[in-house]
Amino acid sequence: MEKTVKIEEYNPDWVSEFQQEKARIMEVLKNDSLCVEHIGSTSVIGLGAKPILDIMAGVRHLAEVDTFIEPLKSIGYEFVPHKEFPERRFFRKGRWRAGTHHLHIYRFGSEQWKNQLSFRDYLRSHPDVRKQYQQLKMSLAEKHPADIVGYTKAKAPFILNVMESEKGG
Repeated sequence: MEKTVKIEEYNPDWVSEFQQEKARIMEVLKNDSLCVEHIGSTSVIGLGAKPILDIMAGVRHLAEVDTFIEPLKSIGYEFVPHKEFPERRFFRKGRWRAGTHHLHIYRFGSEQWKNQLSFRDYLRSHPDVRKQYQQLKMSLAEKHPADIVGYTKAKAPFILNVMESEKGG
């Protein structure tokens, strides 16, 4: 059964959970040049979220990620190919459509890398937009209670508008 879309209140433990998971990832990958960031709603203090930790790692070349598959598997991550996102490599920890951690790997400094950080940082520094996003997420969770893909797609226009306004402003 698919996990329902449930938005939980912000949990301050998400920060320490990220730090612990980052340490595990760094330990198994043994890659000193890897940059790891906490992204997504769990990285924004005060923002409710699905209790899935989104982690982003930056690499010099995406081809490096092939060597990460087995080490990450040893700590519970499964590589999930997404042809529709050629600039990202994705790993999930937990069951299909009910993961507990998502690891997104991009080329460090790429547009995708920058966009993830920009959106996170914008929400952190704009409480009014964070509140609007919170309300949208709650509404969409009610509208798409068993459809995580639909829920995610429905958030996209809001995220794009925020990113466009940030670039223009």
